[in-house]
Amino acid sequence: MIMKNLKIFLALALCLVSLGSMAQKKYSCYAVGFYNQENLFDTCHDEGKRDYDFLPNGSYRWNGMKYTHKLHNMARALADMGTDKLPGVGCAVIGLSEVENHKVLDDLTAQEPLKARGYKYVHIEGPDRRGIDCALLYNPALFSVRNAKLVPYVQEQKKDSAFLTRGFLTVSGTLAGEHVAFVVCHWPSRAATSFYRESGGRQVRALKDSLLRDDPKVKVFVMGDMNDDPTNKSMTEALGCKPEIDEVGKDNMYNPFYNILAKEGQGTLFYSGSWNLFDQIVMTPNLLNKKGKKDFSTLKFFKNQIFHRDYLIQNEGKYKGAPKRTHAGGSWLDGYSDHLPVVVYLLKEQK
Repeated sequence: MIMKNLKIFLALALCLVSLGSMAQKKYSCYAVGFYNQENLFDTCHDEGKRDYDFLPNGSYRWNGMKYTHKLHNMARALADMGTDKLPGVGCAVIGLSEVENHKVLDDLTAQEPLKARGYKYVHIEGPDRRGIDCALLYNPALFSVRNAKLVPYVQEQKKDSAFLTRGFLTVSGTLAGEHVAFVVCHWPSRAATSFYRESGGRQVRALKDSLLRDDPKVKVFVMGDMNDDPTNKSMTEALGCKPEIDEVGKDNMYNPFYNILAKEGQGTLFYSGSWNLFDQIVMTPNLLNKKGKKDFSTLKFFKNQIFHRDYLIQNEGKYKGAPKRTHAGGSWLDGYSDHLPVVVYLLKEQK
């Protein structure tokens, strides 16, 4: 009965979006987000993983109190994502990076702001040596899972064959009555050269193409911490993203975050005095209205944002103005993440 009432509430809440001159029609709005959790570790050692920094006797003195605070903080931010357009509803789907295991996801979804909406998750243990994985949170009242797989990152050079890194969590399902797929990524860090992120882009592009071959109507979102900006080759060339809707060809993807960085100078990660925008959500052409059309008879892209709240920003000291992270300068800040979340909004006309 509780879930039934929740579904009724959500259905009513989704009716409240209007589009100015199109306000005589009613639309359902859906939010899709991504948020790097910055080291969401529990306090126990996972066999075979290099999680020693996040143990009670590790370098971060990671204890139960700090872990509890981290869960509370991340749940608050995740529950707030998408509420600028969908108050009380939030995101249907949120991709995550830097989560350690099933336990932290069980503990995260048990936090009241997420538990109240019934969030579930998809997670497949990956080979990352430090033990950090990607996951997908979803509201089952809005999104249903069909299948999930972890597609491995394959090293292109023989010399790297022994180095295992994070794969591409691929979840397909139904959103707004349509077949959609989400590919959640955390590409190699900038400790590696651009080649390795470009390789990630090529592999994800091939994965996206395979999903479209299986079902030409599937609407594909690639999201994640790319460790590159929208302007870098891994995104523009390897993955084939375009900054303008009318430039997007049938084999390309649209990156709505390109101009936020290139023209507005905004980002999700503050480093050495400037913003990067590593956290991105890009999409296939079948989610776009080209040439100024406003056809929302099927699920289409509407708006996007870097998600801001005052509590996500450090308001004093050396790091003032940057995302308020968990640790910095050797001190525990009781923060959130060194990244800001991103959200895209989708619309579909109600029949």
